[in-house]
Amino acid sequence: MVQTVDNPTTSPAVEQRFTCRGLTWHQFQAIQASFEDVPGVRLFDCEGVLEIVGISKPHEAVQSIIAGLLLLYNFEVKEVEFFPSGSYSQIIEGVVEYQSDLSYCFGTDKDVPDLCIEVVIISGSPIKLQKYRLMGVPEVWFWEDGTLQLYRLREQGYEPIASSELLPELDLSLLKRCILFASPLEALKEFRKGISSND
Repeated sequence: MVQTVDNPTTSPAVEQRFTCRGLTWHQFQAIQASFEDVPGVRLFDCEGVLEIVGISKPHEAVQSIIAGLLLLYNFEVKEVEFFPSGSYSQIIEGVVEYQSDLSYCFGTDKDVPDLCIEVVIISGSPIKLQKYRLMGVPEVWFWEDGTLQLYRLREQGYEPIASSELLPELDLSLLKRCILFASPLEALKEFRKGISSND
């Protein structure tokens, strides 16, 4: 069993990630049960690799602004039929369990989301895309280092894409710029103005 601590800082503003390899599903469930009453912590398991991640305030702020911008785009501007499912647990018993930060179905509600979005404050996850591949999520976005990385599931696995195949008209450069705004209100105003001028 190999254990690593990617960020030893104890600052509450900085996320911490703990990785442990070689766990059985039973061991994962036991560890998960011990964290049931611990706020601000998420546990993931993917084929015996456990990740424990402490969720920081910057993480939640970025997640919230992305959700707000996509709500504005899909609902108010484009009138896309979509079903947000947040960070509920995706599980294949004995194989994988994870919660993405944001997840969406388009057109109809489905058991597996069409899009999952993950806010990455600490990079280097050994199960970054694997957990989504096992669930068969068609498109995955990562917000990492101030930019968006998009991936589309193909027959051979995920490949990077330059624009979303689910939301092909979405101006990603505008979206990325607005996520970085210090003021959520100004971000929403700028995003609304930008997408309106692109119509």
